Amino acid sequence: MASAQTPDRSPLWYLIAPRVLLVTFLLTLLSFAVSLLLGILGVLVLAWLRGARPDMTGAYRHIAAPVAAVVAAVVLISVTVLEIRHYRQAKTLARIERAS
Repeated sequence: MASAQTPDRSPLWYLIAPRVLLVTFLLTLLSFAVSLLLGILGVLVLAWLRGARPDMTGAYRHIAAPVAAVVAAVVLISVTVLEIRHYRQAKTLARIERAS
């Protein structure tokens, strides 16, 4: 019986950047949407408690945009580290597999 062999699949270094940027963009967009929703709800509750008209631009300027910027920076750094670690591990495992 011949063993089924999988084709040699080496990791590709040039795919790290698109994956990092895609994940960063998606998580930043998600965090912006969630923080904007929570900011709008907070502004509405605060305006209701004070008996004033709500100013929705504050939810965008002072809550959603800064939160999304911080999340983007954190995600960019952490995903870059994780992708490089994954690339190096996959490269080492491929080298071990070829040697055996």
